[in-house]
Amino acid sequence: MTEQKKLTRLTGWLYLVVIVCAGFSQGAVRESVLVTGDALTTAQNILASETLFRWGLITDLIAFSTDIAISVLLYLLLSSVNKPLALIMAAFRLIAHPAIASMNLLNHYAALKVLQDPELASQFSPERLYEASLFFMEAHHMGYLIAGVVFGIHCAILGYLLVRSGAFPKLLGALLMLASVGYLTESFGFMLYPEYKAIFAWIVGISAGIGEVGLCLWFIVSSYRRQEWRVES
Repeated sequence: MTEQKKLTRLTGWLYLVVIVCAGFSQGAVRESVLVTGDALTTAQNILASETLFRWGLITDLIAFSTDIAISVLLYLLLSSVNKPLALIMAAFRLIAHPAIASMNLLNHYAALKVLQDPELASQFSPERLYEASLFFMEAHHMGYLIAGVVFGIHCAILGYLLVRSGAFPKLLGALLMLASVGYLTESFGFMLYPEYKAIFAWIVGISAGIGEVGLCLWFIVSSYRRQEWRVES
């Protein structure tokens, strides 16, 4: 097996870990407990699903830590196309998830902590603590969108490098650029028009799902094929 295929296979499998873990945290955990504008119901959902909520924190940490390795691997795969641009691409991914999104998990943790801290319970009414928990959940969502802007730029550069490489289907690059549009639309769209949150979520869900899942599967499947290939210089 060529070194290029080894890197591609490893990147694909690690990308799958990120997709599964991050998808679980956002889709199965936070989206299932957060009820926008309803502090009581959100708090009840968090407390009723405490173990699930904690697992959401863990799986996000796994995903964001794995993204450190993916950033380096993508740089190694695409640096021969355009080394400075590949470095910028990797840097944006490192900033988006291992940096911004990881720190943003403090809000995820705080949403549970304020509901269980006995000291806070002795000083504030349950209603105030429910409101605080909802505040942290909404702060996490905003932090998630801020990371999405940086990640969207990463996807645009990654897509361009894939198109230019000659080793990957140009369609993959185009789909990553479309995913970039989806991430930026969701982030900036929510900041300007929060009432259309559900529409923006569908846009990024479809565009990013097709682009990133497609890239992940292509990396895995292509690395098991017999024919040789390499990224063009």
